[in-house]
Amino acid sequence: MNYYWRLFATGLSFTVFGLGGILLWLLVFPFLNLFVSDKQKKTQYAQWCVHKSFYCFIGLMFRLGIMTYEIKGLEKLNKPGQLIIANHPTLIDIVLLISRIPATNCIVKEKLWHNPFTRGPVINAGYISNGDPELMISQSVDRLKSGASMIIFPEGSRSVQGKDYKFQRSAARIALQANARVTPVSINCYPNTLTKAEKWYQIPKQAFHLSMQVGDDMVLDEFLEIKPQTIAVRRFNRYLQDYFTQKREGDEPNGK
Repeated sequence: MNYYWRLFATGLSFTVFGLGGILLWLLVFPFLNLFVSDKQKKTQYAQWCVHKSFYCFIGLMFRLGIMTYEIKGLEKLNKPGQLIIANHPTLIDIVLLISRIPATNCIVKEKLWHNPFTRGPVINAGYISNGDPELMISQSVDRLKSGASMIIFPEGSRSVQGKDYKFQRSAARIALQANARVTPVSINCYPNTLTKAEKWYQIPKQAFHLSMQVGDDMVLDEFLEIKPQTIAVRRFNRYLQDYFTQKREGDEPNGK
């Protein structure tokens, strides 16, 4: 009975998620456009709305018994000009991250700009499309230099279970070009669920546990001194891969 309840609750949760995106687009964001004229403030309010909706969504999944979670080092987040680099094991890790960060930018897949459930939030919150890689990098660097924070998954997509990390170099390029405050966030999910190879209804036999551990800021000095920058980017990218590979081998958390 517990399994079938969680299957129903999972379907209900994703239905609520989709409807929430549409309601934000049709009701909340038009209100912001009507009463807030400053573009920057409008974007900040929209990001806060997405943050609160994701906070409620995580709370819903927790209360329905679908998942448990724990967050370590949350006090290290929410800093100006902060580039948060995280691994991407499951579909909702970005939801957990944004639910704890009131205002942040992130890079999203081009197709989300055309999805009716996500189009409103990603456009109004000022998220950056990955459709044009060079434009994506320049926009990200500009945001970080202006003091905004940003979340990037250097894998570009969800992790493939059982395979080594293969990071794209865009995150390393952005970090070095912006000389950003780089904060790593290691995310683990036990048992595996909502991965790239699974449908939403392929749920585990027990509630899954999502853990998020915020690491210390990375020191970029030695990489910034390397010339040319292409070599520096390659070495920093390898450093990131090694860091997250080591974290992946960590002990299974106790739960919340």
